[in-house]
Amino acid sequence: MNLHTFQNWVKEHYKERGWSDLDIFIRIGFLAEETGEVAQAIRALEIGRDRPDEDIQSDLELKANLTEELGDVLGNIIVIANHYDLDLEDIFESHKSKLESRYAEKQKAD
Repeated sequence: MNLHTFQNWVKEHYKERGWSDLDIFIRIGFLAEETGEVAQAIRALEIGRDRPDEDIQSDLELKANLTEELGDVLGNIIVIANHYDLDLEDIFESHKSKLESRYAEKQKAD
């Protein structure tokens, strides 16, 4: 699936469920929550959880969980981008240009 197709799918999927109607500040809260879940998934992969109330998971299961949580973060980012009519490709290009410019200048100085 390409980027535009995915961004449009998220837009329609979230709209069908009324999730896009939520206040943008609520959406930011969801993004923060999902980011925390990414941190928890990475911790489980890197150093474990050491919780007697949780089953030990294989690396494959832990990576599947991280994949799911990263998808949740991406979904929230897309909803925010859609809220402001921002195209993900434009966001990617802007970010790439910013980094290339920033670090090209540093390399010239070195």
